[in-house]
Amino acid sequence: MHRKLIRPLFQWMILLPLLILFLYSLTVSLHAPTSPSPQIKKISASPTCNLFKGQWIRDPNRRPIYDETCPFHRNAWNCLRNQRENMGIINSWKWVPQTCDLPRIDPFRFLDLMKNRNIGFVGDSLNENFLTSFLCSLRVADLGVKKWKRKGAWKGAYFPKFNVTVAYHRAVLLAKYKWQPKYSASDDQSQSEGVYRVDVDIPADDWANITNFYDVLVFNTGHWWGYDKFPKEKPLVFYRAGQPILPALEMMDGLKLVLKLMVSRIQKEIPGKTLKFWRLQSPRHFYGGEWNQNGSCLFNEPLEESQLDIWFDPSNNGVNREARTINRLINEAIRDSDIEVLDLTHLSEFRADAHPAIWLGRKDAVAVWGQDCMHWCLPGVPDTWVDILSELISHHLKTR
Repeated sequence: MHRKLIRPLFQWMILLPLLILFLYSLTVSLHAPTSPSPQIKKISASPTCNLFKGQWIRDPNRRPIYDETCPFHRNAWNCLRNQRENMGIINSWKWVPQTCDLPRIDPFRFLDLMKNRNIGFVGDSLNENFLTSFLCSLRVADLGVKKWKRKGAWKGAYFPKFNVTVAYHRAVLLAKYKWQPKYSASDDQSQSEGVYRVDVDIPADDWANITNFYDVLVFNTGHWWGYDKFPKEKPLVFYRAGQPILPALEMMDGLKLVLKLMVSRIQKEIPGKTLKFWRLQSPRHFYGGEWNQNGSCLFNEPLEESQLDIWFDPSNNGVNREARTINRLINEAIRDSDIEVLDLTHLSEFRADAHPAIWLGRKDAVAVWGQDCMHWCLPGVPDTWVDILSELISHHLKTR
Protein backbone atom coordinates (compact mmCIF):
# COMPACT_ATOMS: atom_id res chain seq x y z
CA MET A 1 0.00 0.00 0.00
CA HIS A 2 2.80 2.43 0.85
CA ARG A 3 4.62 1.83 -2.47
CA LYS A 4 1.40 2.48 -4.46
CA LEU A 5 1.07 5.92 -2.88
CA ILE A 6 4.71 6.93 -3.45
CA ARG A 7 4.68 6.32 -7.25
CA PRO A 8 1.87 8.86 -8.19
CA LEU A 9 3.26 11.36 -5.68
CA PHE A 10 6.68 11.17 -7.36
CA GLN A 11 5.07 11.69 -10.79
CA TRP A 12 3.26 14.84 -9.60
CA MET A 13 6.49 16.24 -8.15
CA ILE A 14 7.96 16.13 -11.67
CA LEU A 15 4.88 17.28 -13.65
CA LEU A 16 3.86 20.20 -11.41
CA PRO A 17 7.04 22.33 -11.93
CA LEU A 18 6.87 21.68 -15.68
CA LEU A 19 3.25 22.84 -15.73
CA ILE A 20 4.10 26.02 -13.79
CA LEU A 21 7.01 26.79 -16.15
CA PHE A 22 4.77 26.38 -19.20
CA LEU A 23 2.05 28.69 -17.82
CA TYR A 24 4.66 31.37 -16.94
CA SER A 25 6.22 31.34 -20.42
CA LEU A 26 2.78 31.61 -22.01
CA THR A 27 1.93 34.65 -19.86
CA VAL A 28 5.21 36.41 -20.73
CA SER A 29 4.70 35.89 -24.47
CA LEU A 30 1.16 37.29 -24.33
CA HIS A 31 2.30 40.47 -22.57
CA ALA A 32 5.57 41.07 -24.44
CA PRO A 33 5.65 44.27 -26.52
CA THR A 34 5.15 43.84 -30.23
CA SER A 35 8.37 44.19 -32.22
CA PRO A 36 8.49 47.15 -34.59
CA SER A 37 8.05 46.53 -38.29
CA PRO A 38 11.37 45.52 -39.85
CA GLN A 39 10.74 48.02 -42.65
CA ILE A 40 10.95 51.04 -40.32
CA LYS A 41 14.02 51.71 -38.20
CA LYS A 42 14.43 54.60 -35.83
CA ILE A 43 17.65 56.51 -36.33
CA SER A 44 18.36 56.40 -32.60
CA ALA A 45 18.39 52.59 -32.74
CA SER A 46 20.27 52.25 -36.01
CA PRO A 47 23.29 54.45 -36.80
CA THR A 48 23.55 52.72 -40.19
CA CYS A 49 20.07 53.87 -41.23
CA ASN A 50 20.41 55.65 -44.59
CA LEU A 51 18.45 58.89 -44.54
CA PHE A 52 19.78 59.97 -47.95
CA LYS A 53 18.09 57.38 -50.21
CA GLY A 54 14.35 57.47 -50.70
CA GLN A 55 11.62 59.32 -52.54
CA TRP A 56 9.50 62.46 -52.33
CA ILE A 57 5.84 61.74 -51.53
CA ARG A 58 3.07 64.32 -51.70
CA ASP A 59 1.39 65.02 -48.38
CA PRO A 60 -1.34 67.67 -48.79
CA ASN A 61 -1.55 68.12 -45.00
CA ARG A 62 2.13 69.01 -44.63
CA ARG A 63 2.85 72.60 -43.54
CA PRO A 64 6.11 74.49 -42.88
CA ILE A 65 6.91 75.27 -39.25
CA TYR A 66 7.85 78.91 -40.04
CA ASP A 67 6.63 81.57 -42.46
CA GLU A 68 7.71 84.76 -44.24
CA THR A 69 7.93 86.72 -40.95
CA CYS A 70 11.09 84.94 -39.75
CA PRO A 71 13.64 87.73 -39.12
CA PHE A 72 16.52 85.62 -40.48
CA HIS A 73 15.18 85.43 -44.03
CA ARG A 74 17.31 86.65 -46.90
CA ASN A 75 14.99 88.61 -49.19
CA ALA A 76 15.77 86.71 -52.42
CA TRP A 77 14.98 83.35 -50.77
CA ASN A 78 11.78 84.46 -49.00
CA CYS A 79 9.52 82.95 -51.63
CA LEU A 80 6.36 83.38 -49.55
CA ARG A 81 6.88 87.13 -49.26
CA ASN A 82 7.91 87.32 -52.92
CA GLN A 83 4.69 85.47 -53.83
CA ARG A 84 6.33 82.65 -55.71
CA GLU A 85 3.71 80.49 -57.42
CA ASN A 86 2.79 77.07 -56.03
CA MET A 87 4.48 77.46 -52.66
CA GLY A 88 1.74 75.36 -51.06
CA ILE A 89 2.51 72.50 -53.43
CA ILE A 90 6.30 72.95 -53.14
CA ASN A 91 6.07 72.50 -49.36
CA SER A 92 3.66 69.57 -49.51
CA TRP A 93 6.37 67.16 -50.66
CA LYS A 94 7.81 64.95 -47.90
CA TRP A 95 11.14 63.11 -48.15
CA VAL A 96 10.61 59.45 -47.20
CA PRO A 97 13.80 57.35 -46.82
CA GLN A 98 13.62 53.76 -48.05
CA THR A 99 14.20 52.03 -44.70
CA CYS A 100 14.04 54.81 -42.11
CA ASP A 101 11.60 56.97 -40.25
CA LEU A 102 12.63 60.63 -40.66
CA PRO A 103 10.68 62.82 -38.22
CA ARG A 104 10.53 66.57 -38.58
CA ILE A 105 12.74 68.54 -36.26
CA ASP A 106 11.24 69.27 -32.85
CA PRO A 107 12.86 72.66 -32.11
CA PHE A 108 12.17 72.48 -28.37
CA ARG A 109 13.60 68.99 -27.94
CA PHE A 110 16.57 69.66 -30.22
CA LEU A 111 17.60 72.90 -28.50
CA ASP A 112 17.18 71.26 -25.10
CA LEU A 113 19.53 68.48 -26.25
CA MET A 114 21.98 71.08 -27.60
CA LYS A 115 21.89 73.18 -24.41
CA ASN A 116 25.18 75.03 -23.80
CA ARG A 117 26.53 73.97 -27.20
CA ASN A 118 27.15 75.75 -30.52
CA ILE A 119 26.72 74.86 -34.20
CA GLY A 120 28.72 76.44 -37.03
CA PHE A 121 28.35 76.39 -40.82
CA VAL A 122 31.42 77.15 -42.94
CA GLY A 123 31.33 77.58 -46.72
CA ASP A 124 29.46 79.36 -49.48
CA SER A 125 25.95 80.81 -49.80
CA LEU A 126 24.36 77.36 -50.03
CA ASN A 127 25.45 76.80 -46.45
CA GLU A 128 23.96 80.19 -45.64
CA ASN A 129 20.73 78.99 -47.29
CA PHE A 130 20.95 75.90 -45.03
CA LEU A 131 21.63 78.02 -41.93
CA THR A 132 18.69 80.34 -42.62
CA SER A 133 16.32 77.38 -42.70
CA PHE A 134 17.86 76.10 -39.45
CA LEU A 135 17.50 79.44 -37.66
CA CYS A 136 13.91 79.93 -38.76
CA SER A 137 13.05 76.39 -37.63
CA LEU A 138 14.72 76.76 -34.21
CA ARG A 139 13.23 80.20 -33.57
CA VAL A 140 9.86 78.52 -32.96
CA ALA A 141 11.25 77.30 -29.61
CA ASP A 142 12.78 80.61 -28.48
CA LEU A 143 11.18 83.84 -29.67
CA GLY A 144 13.75 85.74 -27.60
CA VAL A 145 16.46 84.72 -30.07
CA LYS A 146 19.01 87.44 -30.88
CA LYS A 147 21.05 88.03 -34.00
CA TRP A 148 24.71 87.07 -33.47
CA LYS A 149 27.70 88.17 -35.55
CA ARG A 150 30.91 87.68 -33.57
CA LYS A 151 34.09 85.62 -34.06
CA GLY A 152 34.13 86.34 -37.79
CA ALA A 153 30.59 85.10 -38.36
CA TRP A 154 28.77 86.39 -41.41
CA LYS A 155 25.36 85.67 -39.90
CA GLY A 156 24.00 83.85 -36.86
CA ALA A 157 21.72 83.72 -33.84
CA TYR A 158 21.91 83.20 -30.09
CA PHE A 159 19.08 81.32 -28.33
CA PRO A 160 19.17 82.60 -24.71
CA LYS A 161 16.71 80.08 -23.27
CA PHE A 162 19.09 77.27 -24.17
CA ASN A 163 22.47 79.07 -24.34
CA VAL A 164 22.95 77.86 -27.94
CA THR A 165 24.61 79.75 -30.80
CA VAL A 166 24.12 78.79 -34.48
CA ALA A 167 26.13 80.78 -37.03
CA TYR A 168 27.55 80.88 -40.57
CA HIS A 169 31.13 81.76 -41.56
CA ARG A 170 31.46 82.74 -45.21
CA ALA A 171 34.46 81.04 -46.85
CA VAL A 172 33.54 80.31 -50.46
CA LEU A 173 36.83 78.54 -51.34
CA LEU A 174 37.62 77.53 -47.73
CA ALA A 175 41.22 78.58 -48.41
CA LYS A 176 42.30 82.21 -48.21
CA TYR A 177 42.15 84.15 -51.47
CA LYS A 178 42.52 87.77 -52.56
CA TRP A 179 42.59 89.91 -55.70
CA GLN A 180 46.07 90.60 -56.99
CA PRO A 181 46.09 93.20 -59.82
CA LYS A 182 48.47 92.92 -62.74
CA TYR A 183 51.70 94.56 -61.65
CA SER A 184 53.97 94.11 -64.71
CA ALA A 185 53.33 94.17 -68.45
CA SER A 186 55.99 91.49 -68.88
CA ASP A 187 54.50 89.23 -66.27
CA ASP A 188 52.76 85.95 -67.19
CA GLN A 189 49.49 87.71 -66.33
CA SER A 190 49.81 89.93 -69.45
CA GLN A 191 46.65 88.43 -70.94
CA SER A 192 44.60 89.09 -67.80
CA GLU A 193 43.45 92.00 -65.67
CA GLY A 194 45.09 90.35 -62.70
CA VAL A 195 44.63 87.14 -60.71
CA TYR A 196 42.97 85.81 -57.61
CA ARG A 197 45.72 84.43 -55.41
CA VAL A 198 44.67 81.31 -53.50
CA ASP A 199 46.88 80.19 -50.61
CA VAL A 200 46.00 76.52 -50.57
CA ASP A 201 47.51 75.93 -47.11
CA ILE A 202 45.90 78.90 -45.31
CA PRO A 203 42.23 78.89 -44.21
CA ALA A 204 40.04 81.88 -45.00
CA ASP A 205 40.12 84.46 -42.21
CA ASP A 206 36.42 84.05 -41.43
CA TRP A 207 36.87 80.55 -40.01
CA ALA A 208 40.58 80.43 -39.11
CA ASN A 209 39.98 81.09 -35.39
CA ILE A 210 36.78 79.22 -34.55
CA THR A 211 38.23 75.79 -33.84
CA ASN A 212 37.39 75.67 -30.13
CA PHE A 213 34.06 77.47 -30.16
CA TYR A 214 31.75 75.03 -31.96
CA ASP A 215 30.56 71.61 -30.87
CA VAL A 216 29.19 70.86 -34.35
CA LEU A 217 30.62 72.11 -37.66
CA VAL A 218 29.18 71.74 -41.17
CA PHE A 219 31.57 72.47 -44.06
CA ASN A 220 31.01 72.90 -47.78
CA THR A 221 32.63 74.34 -50.88
CA GLY A 222 32.23 73.88 -54.62
CA HIS A 223 29.89 76.43 -56.15
CA TRP A 224 32.60 79.03 -56.64
CA TRP A 225 34.96 76.59 -58.32
CA GLY A 226 33.95 77.42 -61.88
CA TYR A 227 34.91 79.63 -64.79
CA ASP A 228 31.73 81.67 -64.43
CA LYS A 229 33.15 82.98 -61.11
CA PHE A 230 36.79 83.11 -62.17
CA PRO A 231 37.07 83.58 -65.97
CA LYS A 232 40.37 83.54 -67.85
CA GLU A 233 40.65 87.32 -67.52
CA LYS A 234 40.61 86.95 -63.72
CA PRO A 235 41.90 83.41 -63.02
CA LEU A 236 42.75 81.60 -59.84
CA VAL A 237 46.49 81.24 -59.22
CA PHE A 238 47.52 78.81 -56.50
CA TYR A 239 50.24 79.45 -53.89
CA ARG A 240 51.73 77.18 -51.24
CA ALA A 241 54.10 78.23 -48.45
CA GLY A 242 53.97 81.74 -49.90
CA GLN A 243 55.20 80.72 -53.36
CA PRO A 244 53.29 80.14 -56.61
CA ILE A 245 52.82 76.47 -57.45
CA LEU A 246 54.61 75.58 -60.67
CA PRO A 247 53.60 74.37 -63.12
CA ALA A 248 50.35 76.26 -62.57
CA LEU A 249 47.37 74.15 -61.50
CA GLU A 250 44.10 73.93 -63.37
CA MET A 251 41.04 74.83 -61.32
CA MET A 252 39.93 71.28 -60.42
CA ASP A 253 43.49 70.32 -59.46
CA GLY A 254 43.58 73.41 -57.26
CA LEU A 255 40.31 72.38 -55.63
CA LYS A 256 41.66 68.88 -55.02
CA LEU A 257 44.72 70.29 -53.25
CA VAL A 258 42.67 72.78 -51.19
CA LEU A 259 40.34 69.98 -50.06
CA LYS A 260 43.30 67.81 -49.03
CA LEU A 261 45.00 70.56 -47.03
CA MET A 262 41.84 71.98 -45.43
CA VAL A 263 40.74 68.50 -44.33
CA SER A 264 44.21 67.97 -42.87
CA ARG A 265 43.92 71.25 -40.96
CA ILE A 266 40.46 70.37 -39.67
CA GLN A 267 41.83 67.07 -38.36
CA LYS A 268 44.75 68.76 -36.62
CA GLU A 269 43.14 71.93 -35.27
CA ILE A 270 39.54 71.04 -34.43
CA PRO A 271 39.04 68.92 -31.29
CA GLY A 272 38.10 65.29 -31.76
CA LYS A 273 34.98 65.76 -29.62
CA THR A 274 33.57 68.22 -32.18
CA LEU A 275 31.05 66.65 -34.55
CA LYS A 276 32.19 67.40 -38.10
CA PHE A 277 30.03 67.11 -41.22
CA TRP A 278 30.81 67.87 -44.84
CA ARG A 279 27.73 68.69 -46.87
CA LEU A 280 28.01 67.41 -50.42
CA GLN A 281 26.89 69.59 -53.33
CA SER A 282 23.50 71.22 -53.61
CA PRO A 283 22.49 70.59 -57.25
CA ARG A 284 21.53 73.39 -59.61
CA HIS A 285 18.55 73.12 -61.98
CA PHE A 286 19.25 75.45 -64.89
CA TYR A 287 17.33 74.41 -68.00
CA GLY A 288 18.13 75.74 -71.46
CA GLY A 289 21.37 77.48 -70.49
CA GLU A 290 23.58 78.73 -67.67
CA TRP A 291 22.48 81.41 -65.19
CA ASN A 292 23.83 84.10 -67.54
CA GLN A 293 22.43 82.42 -70.67
CA ASN A 294 18.72 82.62 -69.90
CA GLY A 295 18.75 79.36 -67.95
CA SER A 296 15.36 78.74 -66.33
CA CYS A 297 13.72 76.61 -63.62
CA LEU A 298 10.00 77.33 -63.91
CA PHE A 299 8.90 73.83 -62.94
CA ASN A 300 5.79 72.78 -61.05
CA GLU A 301 6.78 69.28 -59.90
CA PRO A 302 9.90 67.36 -58.85
CA LEU A 303 11.85 65.50 -61.51
CA GLU A 304 11.35 61.78 -62.01
CA GLU A 305 14.19 59.49 -60.96
CA SER A 306 14.65 58.45 -64.59
CA GLN A 307 15.49 62.09 -65.43
CA LEU A 308 18.27 62.59 -62.88
CA ASP A 309 21.17 61.17 -64.89
CA ILE A 310 20.13 63.19 -67.93
CA TRP A 311 20.42 66.35 -65.81
CA PHE A 312 23.40 65.55 -63.60
CA ASP A 313 25.63 62.81 -65.02
CA PRO A 314 28.95 64.48 -65.97
CA SER A 315 29.19 62.31 -69.10
CA ASN A 316 26.19 64.16 -70.53
CA ASN A 317 28.06 67.48 -70.26
CA GLY A 318 24.94 69.34 -69.15
CA VAL A 319 24.91 72.73 -67.44
CA ASN A 320 24.35 71.14 -64.00
CA ARG A 321 27.07 68.49 -64.27
CA GLU A 322 29.56 69.86 -61.73
CA ALA A 323 27.85 68.64 -58.52
CA ARG A 324 28.66 64.96 -58.97
CA THR A 325 32.19 65.70 -60.19
CA ILE A 326 32.98 67.82 -57.12
CA ASN A 327 31.32 65.27 -54.82
CA ARG A 328 33.81 62.66 -56.03
CA LEU A 329 36.74 64.92 -55.07
CA ILE A 330 35.20 65.67 -51.66
CA ASN A 331 34.62 62.00 -50.88
CA GLU A 332 38.23 61.22 -51.75
CA ALA A 333 39.51 64.05 -49.52
CA ILE A 334 37.56 63.11 -46.38
CA ARG A 335 37.71 59.31 -46.75
CA ASP A 336 40.25 58.70 -43.97
CA SER A 337 39.09 61.49 -41.66
CA ASP A 338 36.53 61.63 -38.85
CA ILE A 339 34.37 64.01 -40.94
CA GLU A 340 30.93 62.58 -41.63
CA VAL A 341 29.44 62.88 -45.12
CA LEU A 342 26.16 64.80 -45.26
CA ASP A 343 25.01 63.55 -48.65
CA LEU A 344 22.10 65.83 -49.49
CA THR A 345 22.77 65.81 -53.24
CA HIS A 346 20.56 62.94 -54.39
CA LEU A 347 17.40 63.96 -52.54
CA SER A 348 17.85 67.54 -53.76
CA GLU A 349 18.39 66.53 -57.40
CA PHE A 350 14.68 65.78 -57.72
CA ARG A 351 13.56 69.28 -56.70
CA ALA A 352 13.77 71.38 -59.85
CA ASP A 353 10.47 72.94 -58.72
CA ALA A 354 11.78 74.50 -55.49
CA HIS A 355 14.15 77.35 -56.47
CA PRO A 356 13.35 81.09 -56.28
CA ALA A 357 13.57 81.28 -60.10
CA ILE A 358 12.12 84.70 -61.08
CA TRP A 359 10.60 85.49 -57.65
CA LEU A 360 13.58 87.30 -56.18
CA GLY A 361 12.04 90.28 -54.40
CA ARG A 362 13.42 92.90 -56.84
CA LYS A 363 11.92 93.91 -60.16
CA ASP A 364 15.30 94.13 -61.92
CA ALA A 365 16.86 91.04 -60.32
CA VAL A 366 16.30 88.67 -63.25
CA ALA A 367 17.50 91.26 -65.76
CA VAL A 368 20.70 91.76 -63.74
CA TRP A 369 21.42 88.28 -62.39
CA GLY A 370 19.21 85.88 -64.32
CA GLN A 371 16.93 83.33 -62.68
CA ASP A 372 18.09 81.79 -59.41
CA CYS A 373 18.05 78.05 -60.01
CA MET A 374 20.82 77.42 -57.49
CA HIS A 375 19.58 78.59 -54.09
CA TRP A 376 16.36 77.30 -52.56
CA CYS A 377 13.05 78.85 -51.60
CA LEU A 378 12.43 79.10 -47.87
CA PRO A 379 10.46 77.41 -46.48
CA GLY A 380 11.48 74.59 -48.79
CA VAL A 381 14.01 71.83 -49.50
CA PRO A 382 16.60 73.00 -46.90
CA ASP A 383 13.99 72.30 -44.21
CA THR A 384 14.45 68.60 -45.04
CA TRP A 385 18.22 69.10 -44.78
CA VAL A 386 17.57 70.47 -41.28
CA ASP A 387 15.48 67.42 -40.35
CA ILE A 388 18.30 65.10 -41.42
CA LEU A 389 21.11 67.06 -39.77
CA SER A 390 19.19 67.39 -36.50
CA GLU A 391 18.54 63.63 -36.47
CA LEU A 392 22.22 62.86 -37.01
CA ILE A 393 23.34 65.33 -34.34
CA SER A 394 20.74 63.98 -31.90
CA HIS A 395 21.83 60.42 -32.53
CA HIS A 396 25.49 61.25 -31.86
CA LEU A 397 24.71 63.16 -28.66
CA LYS A 398 22.43 60.43 -27.30
CA THR A 399 24.94 57.65 -27.94
CA ARG A 400 27.98 59.44 -26.50
